Amino acid sequence: NLLWAMAKLVDNGLELEKTPLLREVVAALLPLVKTKAESKEEKDHFIPQHIANLSWAVAKLVENGLELEKTPKLKEAVAALLSHVKSKANAKEKDLFISQHITNLLWAVAKLVDSGLKLEKIPKIKEAVTALLSHVKTKAESKEDKDHFTAQHIANLMWALATLVGKGLEKTPKLEEAVAALLPSVQTNANSQEEKDDFTPQGFANLLWALAKLVDNGFKLDEMPKLKEAVAALLPHVKTKAESKEEKDHFNTQGIANLVWAVAKLADNGLELEKTPKLKESLAALLLHVKTKAESKEEKDHFIPQHIANLLWAVAKLGEAIELSLVQSTFDSLFGGIRESSQLSQQDILMSLWGVMAFCARFYLYYGNDNKNSLEKHIGELYSRLEKNTDNTENQSIIAMAAGWLGIACPVVPHYRTVISEWQSTFRAQLQSSLPLLKIEEEKSLNSLPPVDLLLPDYNVVIDVQGPFHYVGGDFKTRNGSTLLKIALWQKLGFKVIEIPVNKLRKEDSIKTVIEQIKEKLADLPKAHGSVSLNSGEWEVDEAHFTAEEYLEEQTKKPKKRKRKRKKPVKTAAC
Repeated sequence: NLLWAMAKLVDNGLELEKTPLLREVVAALLPLVKTKAESKEEKDHFIPQHIANLSWAVAKLVENGLELEKTPKLKEAVAALLSHVKSKANAKEKDLFISQHITNLLWAVAKLVDSGLKLEKIPKIKEAVTALLSHVKTKAESKEDKDHFTAQHIANLMWALATLVGKGLEKTPKLEEAVAALLPSVQTNANSQEEKDDFTPQGFANLLWALAKLVDNGFKLDEMPKLKEAVAALLPHVKTKAESKEEKDHFNTQGIANLVWAVAKLADNGLELEKTPKLKESLAALLLHVKTKAESKEEKDHFIPQHIANLLWAVAKLGEAIELSLVQSTFDSLFGGIRESSQLSQQDILMSLWGVMAFCARFYLYYGNDNKNSLEKHIGELYSRLEKNTDNTENQSIIAMAAGWLGIACPVVPHYRTVISEWQSTFRAQLQSSLPLLKIEEEKSLNSLPPVDLLLPDYNVVIDVQGPFHYVGGDFKTRNGSTLLKIALWQKLGFKVIEIPVNKLRKEDSIKTVIEQIKEKLADLPKAHGSVSLNSGEWEVDEAHFTAEEYLEEQTKKPKKRKRKRKKPVKTAAC
């Protein structure tokens, strides 16, 4: 009770750093927790409620500033407490944990792990979580109203499970069953008409973040229809809460950052835009709050650097799904926090750099090279703050793309893993068969950039065979930030880019049509003479972004009457 009371006081505003005596009392109580938990006298053992309350209290104290490393007895106390969870969870019915205890325990374990407690160093953590998962499933599926999980319990449980999975908890059948059992409750509570049982703004943010985190760690949207239904049920509430006139009902900065990140991550993993109509509306409502919060003069309501980096990445990742002017105003409002912060981690800088480049790429492809945007200068600013000695492949790729954009020598040698899709292989074979004398290079890295699918060096043409992961939600219409950035970088190098969505290659007739269109385009292009310099800035190119679908549209238009020069045909093999 003492530890719980102190944790409650801290959770309600009492500051640990301003109350040194409180720290001393906590430090003095922790060895007693361990002693009592390890006592062999059964009567002196903690009951389930005590175990849950103590674990929650320790986690709350850590969340509010109690350092794990400076409180060595804390880990021992947690390990001793968790050793009882397995036995209590497997005990007879009278000794079971109630839904609130299960929620508090899993939340506490996840919070401690999120704060630095290592799963692999305390085996009792995994045992405790595994023992509790069966009870999560049982309680979630129970028909007894009195011990159901409330909306807050569900939000906390989903957050806890997603956090633990993100920190290395294996995706076991028990874990999948627990998540699957909770999803119908998410939908039910989201659709509830009883205001008292609605999720709070923080609850919505935690839930969508948790669903996105689970999907990002191996839970498949296509294999779990209830997961899609849960997302669809939550999104209308996001819009409602974001547009609410009651300040208490608004999302805070962390909630907004988590929600935008979650939507981007879900879309990146196959959440369809067209089949989730409230998605775009929810995003637009949230981004209006981003601008307000970012420009707020109240320091407590500002975005921290990590939030800003996540937002820049997420908004850019959504590519053409968000109106260009809204993206620009969002970026403009956020960038002050990046520029002024001296606390940016290297990961924050890399995410922000990629986000700004992806936006600038979209701007460049839309307006052309003559129209500069205000954010372009920030690419150089962020690049100058990077440590260039990273071994991470993804980080090397971002550094290489930034160097390519700035037209400077690349300071790293990226190692790219080449993957040739069946679509790419089939199309290349048919293109080569149709044009045997055409030189085609495959998976070629230009100027240290990520490799292109197909390169026609004699014509300075890149062919990008685009699977669903090139598009937001895999819709083959809305290009994502990664795709836009690659295309813009290739164009800046002087190459014309042909984009071919794979849904245009599913039938033999469609492939033939695309190849004929490419022949026509190549006939209109001058053949390159000699070697091509790949140094950025030495080539001036027009807006040569064209897709196979656009060729087809051009074919159906009535040609204008005009004098035409005789085309030089693309060489084919002699009969």
